[in-house]
Amino acid sequence: MARIDALSIELRTTGKDKLKEEYGKVIDNIQHITLASRLKNQDLSGDPTAGTIEAKRFVNVSGKAYGTARTNGKGDYIKAEPVVIAINDDTEYLEEVEEKDIAMYGVGGLIERRTRNHQNALAVELDTKFFAEAVSVGTAFTPSAGATAVEDEIEEAIQTIETTKNDFVQGVPRNMIEIVMSPAYYGKLRNKINSISNSNNLGVVPNYEEGTFNNVHVYSSVFLPAKTDYIVMVNGAVAQPVRTSIYNPEKVQLSDATAFGLFAYKGTKAVTPDLIIKKVQA
Repeated sequence: MARIDALSIELRTTGKDKLKEEYGKVIDNIQHITLASRLKNQDLSGDPTAGTIEAKRFVNVSGKAYGTARTNGKGDYIKAEPVVIAINDDTEYLEEVEEKDIAMYGVGGLIERRTRNHQNALAVELDTKFFAEAVSVGTAFTPSAGATAVEDEIEEAIQTIETTKNDFVQGVPRNMIEIVMSPAYYGKLRNKINSISNSNNLGVVPNYEEGTFNNVHVYSSVFLPAKTDYIVMVNGAVAQPVRTSIYNPEKVQLSDATAFGLFAYKGTKAVTPDLIIKKVQA
């Protein structure tokens, strides 16, 4: 018996997929761990529905000789540097499926499966844009001639962030530093650590795509821009406010099809570009 064409489920190459319950088993979409939600700046003010969100950095106070404020008749004013993040990046993930296809395609919970995929696709988009922003504003890092071993190179990169001093920062605690590596570079570092007895458990955690190196969190990500070996940054260096709106499943007018999906309104901007370094291949 010839298999019947679906009405609204297309094959990835060309043409319609076929209906038949025996062919109803599917493989759920697989994706790499997404990181933006755990690395982004959470200390934001404002209303996303107004179109912008703001982060503020306060300048460090400087000590003065005793009596300076009395002589001047006032203390120093607090100095702040606001960073405005525009919610100007809008995306939709919308699909529709015919009722006949839902009934006869043979895949249990088809709409629920696709809804999960919409959320996963949005997470991938957010990671991709998060790291693109970090690389765009980050300072290029070149290891010294003596840092030929991967562990020495990464330690040198960590110290570059750790020892940063300016109007806003007087050094950075290691537990606030994050490293995101390409899989190739992560593998290089992990292979080195794994060769050492009683190493500090890089990768030996429930999620095998993250670990620690010299008290710094290390992650592997496939969403770094091309040719990027790694980014080292402080947690919260990039802000990415996101507002989503669910398009609940409903009938398409004058048809037996159901439409569903989500809308996402977001913005991505570095708030501490001085605390981001990158190593990118030429």
